[in-house]
Amino acid sequence: MSTAARQTGAQACELKGSRFTLSVLNLLDTDLAAIDAKLGALVAQAPGFLERAPVVLDAARIAEQGAALDLDGLVAVLRKHTLVPVALRGGDAALQERAMAAGLALMPETAAPVAGSRTTEQVSPAAAPGGGPRIVNRPVRSGQQVYAEGGDLIVLGAVSAGAEIIADGSIHVYGALRGRAIAGARGDEAAHIFCQSLEAELISIAGCYRVFETEPDETRGRPVHASLSGERLLIEML
Repeated sequence: MSTAARQTGAQACELKGSRFTLSVLNLLDTDLAAIDAKLGALVAQAPGFLERAPVVLDAARIAEQGAALDLDGLVAVLRKHTLVPVALRGGDAALQERAMAAGLALMPETAAPVAGSRTTEQVSPAAAPGGGPRIVNRPVRSGQQVYAEGGDLIVLGAVSAGAEIIADGSIHVYGALRGRAIAGARGDEAAHIFCQSLEAELISIAGCYRVFETEPDETRGRPVHASLSGERLLIEML
C-alpha cells in the first residue's frame, strides 16, 4: 500500500461520542393493532415533529409478555408511521437477541427518556454553586442543544428556532423561546416552563407536548407559564 493510500485511509472517518435526543416508545401491550391505532393518533397530533424520528423501544413494562411480542411486526408498524426504530431498552434475553437480529441496538435500562428527535451541537451550561440550576448566559442558536441533567435550566437570552433546550426539572427562558423546550425529561410531572415571549416550535413537560402551528395564537409573543394538570398541558399568560 502506498503512503498516499495509507494517509487517505487514516482520514476516512472518526468515531466520537455525542448526545442524541431520542423519543422513547413505552410498550404497555403486545397488541400490534392497538399500538398501530395509538401511534396513528399521536403522529396525527404532530406529524412534522415525529416524521423520521428515531425511536427507542422500551419493553420494561411488558417483560413477562416479551415472548408474545411480534418484534418484526412492531418495527413495520413504526415505519408505517414514518418512525425509525433504532434500539431496544429492557426486555428479557430472548427479546434482546431478537432485537439485535433485527438490527436494533441495545440501550441500558438506566438511560433517561427524552422527547425529541435529532442530533445537535451541544452547549455546555454553567452549574450554579451547590448543585443548583444550570445557567446559560448567552443565546441558544439554531442547531444547538442544552441539557440540564438532574435539575432546572435557566437561559438568560433567546432560544432560536431550530434550537432545543432540555431539563430534567423546570425551564426558565428570559427571552424569546422560538425553538423546542422539553422540561421534566425524566418524567417529572411537577416541572414547569416559563418564558418571556412564547414563539416556540414545541414545548413538552414529562412527555405531554404541544406543537405550535403558524396560525396566530393568543399566547404567541406573550410571557407564559406552562404546567401539567393531570395529562393536560396548560399554557397560561403571565
